[in-house]
Amino acid sequence: MRAIIYCRVSTDKKIQETSLQRQKEELMKLAGAYHFTVAECIEEQASGYEISREGVFRMLDYFSDERADCLLIQDETRLGRGNTKIALYHQLRKLDVNIYTSLYEGELELSEADSMLLQIVSIVEEYQRKIHNAKIKRGMKKAVENGFDPSKNLSNRNKAPGKERKEFPIEEVVRLRQHELTFREIADTLNGLGHSVSKATVHRRYQEYLDT
Repeated sequence: MRAIIYCRVSTDKKIQETSLQRQKEELMKLAGAYHFTVAECIEEQASGYEISREGVFRMLDYFSDERADCLLIQDETRLGRGNTKIALYHQLRKLDVNIYTSLYEGELELSEADSMLLQIVSIVEEYQRKIHNAKIKRGMKKAVENGFDPSKNLSNRNKAPGKERKEFPIEEVVRLRQHELTFREIADTLNGLGHSVSKATVHRRYQEYLDT
């Protein structure tokens, strides 16, 4: 398998450089023992409580792009601490990434408490998804009741999101606002019809319309 080695220390003191080197050496040996191909060795100096780390972003990019299969760390604290650790565990699990540590000389063994927290996070995420889908249905139903015709926008379903300036029917936004739908309800309605837009984008474009 293709592996990412991740090494971290919490400060930029000179003495910590030896810790980074030691982590790297241990993990290179671990990769050799399992016959992993090391795609990249990421080293950084940052707090484990900080989730906005360049090294973490690079690591997740590898797994999201399917350019690596497993993660090698010295121990669980190198990945993160507190809520940051749980959030990264959850993200890596969703990406189907196996985690190996030199401490256990094999796959990471989660504590009972961490396993329970991950189960709770997964349950909450699933209910958030259900609530979001219910809001989309509610918004669409309310829009149709107020005269919105979804058949006019079915052609947009096969369009991929990601354009710099998203295109959607501003005249429908204006009309739905006149029927007292909130910007969130309008955004949910447009998303259900294939227009990938946020509440903020709908609100901003509506203000632009009013200004002109």
